[in-house]
Amino acid sequence: MKSLVLKNEGFLREQPESIALTDLAPFIEFADIDEPTPDPGQVKIKVALASVNPSDEMFIQGLYGMPRIAGNGAGFEGVGEIVASGGGAIADSLVGQRVAFVAAPGKPGSWSEYSIADATTCIPLIPDISDTDGAAMIVNPLTALAMLDLVDKGDTDAFILSAGASQLCKLMIAAARDTGNKPIAIVRRDEQIEPLIALGAAHVLNSESDTFDTDLRKIIQAEKPRIFLDAVANQTSAGIFNVIPNNSRWIIYGKLDQELPTIQQPGQMIFQSKRIEGFWLTRWMIDTPLADKMQVVQSAQRRFADGTWNTDVTAILPIADVMESLPAELSKPNGKVFIKP
Repeated sequence: MKSLVLKNEGFLREQPESIALTDLAPFIEFADIDEPTPDPGQVKIKVALASVNPSDEMFIQGLYGMPRIAGNGAGFEGVGEIVASGGGAIADSLVGQRVAFVAAPGKPGSWSEYSIADATTCIPLIPDISDTDGAAMIVNPLTALAMLDLVDKGDTDAFILSAGASQLCKLMIAAARDTGNKPIAIVRRDEQIEPLIALGAAHVLNSESDTFDTDLRKIIQAEKPRIFLDAVANQTSAGIFNVIPNNSRWIIYGKLDQELPTIQQPGQMIFQSKRIEGFWLTRWMIDTPLADKMQVVQSAQRRFADGTWNTDVTAILPIADVMESLPAELSKPNGKVFIKP
């Protein structure tokens, strides 16, 4: 089968000068590999469409929380039809169904014609869900709803989002209309402000603006957000942490900027009860009871089906064109890139 195959083992030993993917050749290659066979409890999926997430970009460079396996197909998430079972009641019952899936560790990923997933992680999709929404059903939507749950359990309605125009943040902003929360989105382009306001953001600030620091302080004073959901983790993030109220949480779930943040006043964590913590969907999937996970999955599907959520598509690339075309498509703001095996 055709696959985009990892060229390196393990983790990257040295921090790169830039994490932006301008050339895929050092990390993956387009190749023919053997079709995979599912183990007991697993299923084989004919991939219809695969997502390209920031976690994929970090993983193929050796900068993610799990090691690479040279020669294995890349790609975490996708949608497709289950064509074979490795055995077991759940796996057998899913044969023939269209599912959203996350590739099983150690098996060829979603950037391949066929992938393997653990049956218990597959999400059967209702007919109203498009392939583009299905291929992006797990990583961003479940992260969005899980982190919004953290906001709901807080003591203020307002919360701050970095990378506010990302697909994930747009899902959270749209969902916040239902929960009554007030997203304060941080972006880097003025043209991103009005669309996010229309989507439901209470405030949108351009971090490149000359008045950003003053505007941020005014909004924080008025809204008192105590959760900062951060995908960037740079010095701007540290500056936001410096001015958010007492008893606030800086929750980091990504590292989109190479800049290393410096905490300006470490005493805030002692005397103001501020916290810095991380969020990883994989850990949430492990720790969350099955019934709660299924409720979140059903909520995500309903939101896509009724139009509350939609996936902004930048490009759908044939797998044979990915090596040449993917870096340029990833450099475009606001939308999501997919791979069609």
